[in-house]
This record gives sequence, C-alpha cells and structure tokens, in this order.
Amino acid sequence: MNNLVNIPKIGDITDQSGFKLLETTSNGEFAVGVNGVNAIAATGDGKVEFVCFEDKSLAFVNSGMGYPAYYPIHDVEMKKPIKAVLMDLDGTTVRSEDFWIWIIEKTTASLLENPKFELEEADIPFVSGHSVSEHLTYCCQKYCPNKTVEEARHFYFEHTHFEMNEIMEGRGKPNAFTPTEGISEFLYKLKEQEIKIGLVTSGLYEKAWPEILDAFKTLDMGDPNDFYDAIITAGFPLRKGSPGTLGELSPKPHPWLYAETARVGLGIEFADRNSVVGIEDSGAGVCSIRLAGYPTIGIGGGNIYESGTQELCCHYCESFEEISNVIL
Repeated sequence: MNNLVNIPKIGDITDQSGFKLLETTSNGEFAVGVNGVNAIAATGDGKVEFVCFEDKSLAFVNSGMGYPAYYPIHDVEMKKPIKAVLMDLDGTTVRSEDFWIWIIEKTTASLLENPKFELEEADIPFVSGHSVSEHLTYCCQKYCPNKTVEEARHFYFEHTHFEMNEIMEGRGKPNAFTPTEGISEFLYKLKEQEIKIGLVTSGLYEKAWPEILDAFKTLDMGDPNDFYDAIITAGFPLRKGSPGTLGELSPKPHPWLYAETARVGLGIEFADRNSVVGIEDSGAGVCSIRLAGYPTIGIGGGNIYESGTQELCCHYCESFEEISNVIL
C-alpha cells in the first residue's frame, strides 16, 4: 500500500482506503494550492471532504437537504481506563438495516404507485446510515423526480407507524430486529467495569425505541432506560399540527448526536474525550464519532469498508469480543 494523502490530525490515508483526491471541495469554496490548502480528500461515499492545511484540517459535511457544514478535526488517542462507551443502534447493537431499507423501498413504491418496485444494490449506501430525509431525497431524485421529499415523508411515516405497531403486537415482519451476537455479554462487561454506556442513533424516537425494547426483551435484559446511562435519538419528526425536534438536518455524519450523548448525557468534558470510545458499523457513524473528537472503533457487518472510512477508525474489529480485548 502507498500513501495517498496525509490528513493533519488524522494521519496517513493509503491508496487502498477508498478515499478520493479532489481538486476543489464540491461546493467550490476551497481549492488545492489556494489559501494554504495542500490537499482535499473525500471519503469513498463522498459524504465528508477533508480540507488539508499545513498543520490542521477541516471536514466538510455534505447535505442532501442543502445545509452542509464545516468542522475542525481534533487529535484523538485512546487512553485507558476508558470512562465511557458510545454505541450506535442500527447495525451495531441491533441488526435492523434490512428492515429500514425495506421501509424506504415500500415508500418509493408508494410514490411510484408500483407495489412491485425494488431498490437496486447500488442504492444501498444511499438509503442507510444517514437521515430519513436524506434517504428519501436520494430516492426521489433517482426514481421519481416529480415527487417531493414531503410527499415521501408522508408515505414513510404511514408505513413506519403500521409496521412498528404490527411488531409491537407480535404480528410484524419476522426477524426485523435481531440483537448483534455477543452484545449482551459485552454490555454486562462494561457494567462490571463501571464504564458508562451511551446509546446513539440517527433514528427518530418512534423508530428507535421499539427496536431497543424488542432487543432487550429478546435478551431478557430488563428496561433499557435503567440499563443505559444515556440514550440519544434524532428526536421526534416535524408534522403538520405537532412540534418536532432537531434531528433531520444534524444526523450522522455530523458530530452532534455523539457529542451530545457524551457531553450532556454522560457529563464528560471535552478535555477527557480520549477516554471515551465510540463504536460504529457505518461510514456515516465513523465520521460522526471522529468529528466529535472521540477515538473510533469500527465493527464489521456494515458499510465502513465500502464507504472508504475504515482508515478513520482507531481500531477495526469483527466482533464484540475483539472490541472487549481492545478497550478493557
């Protein structure tokens, strides 16, 4: 492997990483060789672009909804003893991505009035790991450009309400939510070591909470509210006639969900961030943890490799047993 680029505060990125070198940022604001910019490199999925200067970097996070943002990159170094572990929900704690991709597929089928519609394999990186609105924006642009995201959201929540109610009543899609192998043993080990645990998801509350409840019921682990030290979701969706909460424009790969879980939910100062570890299976999640300033552990089974974000991880493991050996 050869070095593709050095990103200050992150390190060397190899030519096998999936990263792509750019001459300018996608919004045209920065260009290589201008105003001290040495290089610009994007993750393989193009969701985050790193603007490299002599001794610092900025991360430019694109937005499917038209609200991108820049974030500074911080040095990270995992320091033991670990005080807290922040964990993703979908794909990390619970295997559920296939279910939510299916809901996106059903939504697009409703927009097209074609019940036989199916997503393509090439669509998968764009309909998982980000916000609902970004998933739906992608599908509208590709499959039904005459439809709006607002129309798509109507169908999406209609399908979600129905399917989640079916699951809670015991009639839903089989194996929609399956606890990841080894998750209960891992969580109990953290508890034994008195390590704080935060659960973090870009999913809206009405999506995430039934998943968590279902997983804890399957594992016979009691009430998740009692078990976790903090749970942060993307909140409640904005609908006509009722207030929503912030979440659709600030999901992963933006840093805010992880930052809020650690700083507000667990009370850990930013200065102590290297004693906090984040665990993710998606490229968007890896970037979110990294931009929040925390050491990042990737776990297999998601799209980290495909999104070109594996080299942003401090460690990459295939199981929770491996992760235990890294952090405990």
